[in-house]
Amino acid sequence: MKGLKRTLLALGVAGLPAAAMADIEMLDDSVMGNITGQAGVTIELETKLNIDRFIYTDEGSMVINDISVGGTNRTDMFSEMGTNLTGAAPSDLLDNIRINIDIASDGDAIINILPMTFGAVDLRISTGEWNLAGSGNSTTIMDNFHMDALIGSGTIRVDTATDVMSLRADLAIDDMDFDVPFLALGIEDLRLTGADYDLSAPQPLDLFARVEMGIYKTANSQGISSLAIEIPEFRADMSIGGVIVGGTSIGSVFMDDLAITNTQMIIYGH
Repeated sequence: MKGLKRTLLALGVAGLPAAAMADIEMLDDSVMGNITGQAGVTIELETKLNIDRFIYTDEGSMVINDISVGGTNRTDMFSEMGTNLTGAAPSDLLDNIRINIDIASDGDAIINILPMTFGAVDLRISTGEWNLAGSGNSTTIMDNFHMDALIGSGTIRVDTATDVMSLRADLAIDDMDFDVPFLALGIEDLRLTGADYDLSAPQPLDLFARVEMGIYKTANSQGISSLAIEIPEFRADMSIGGVIVGGTSIGSVFMDDLAITNTQMIIYGH
């Protein structure tokens, strides 16, 4: 249908009298450039991702089985709030996401990730076994990973002046569980919130821990260009409902105002 509409338009213009054509002004490329893309691009996303097996191979391999990414299908995230923080009906889809993409006048790329409706985006990630394998041997280093989380917002910016990609996201984990079989260790009911979140008087605006990272190219200790990841500051409260050792709970853990600062990682092959 789109092709038909363009054809009809072309025929209509061709059929105009010469006097009318004289009043039609063709736009040059510079004018067209000023018109195109002024408002940016918006993407509304709804998806669910499943991967049977992810394999990273060096001399041996690391295999992650049964990866699933979607929605939590819950309305009781952080139940002490007494409300549905997503503002949407429960679903196992990763949805309620609006992605705004803009290119600034200095060339910077800016990507903002926001919920479409008032509330937060709910996210569930789960996996099966994480296995290390090589030379006929295999070890399960993690199993039964499950995480239900909320994302308040996120921003990705690529700065053309500094060649730095900046990432910022507001994240809160309502429940995380996983087993570490080769250590006979299990973690149950892990929670991560903002450092000022107070359970006695919960405030939605204090719920999220802010994650900020700078990603760029730098030289390693041998002077070789490498990938750098910088975390200027990360503050959060973290609790673990149960630490399981040898099948028995040995208690719970709470870390108040956990602060990670001035952290830089340089990543390269060897």
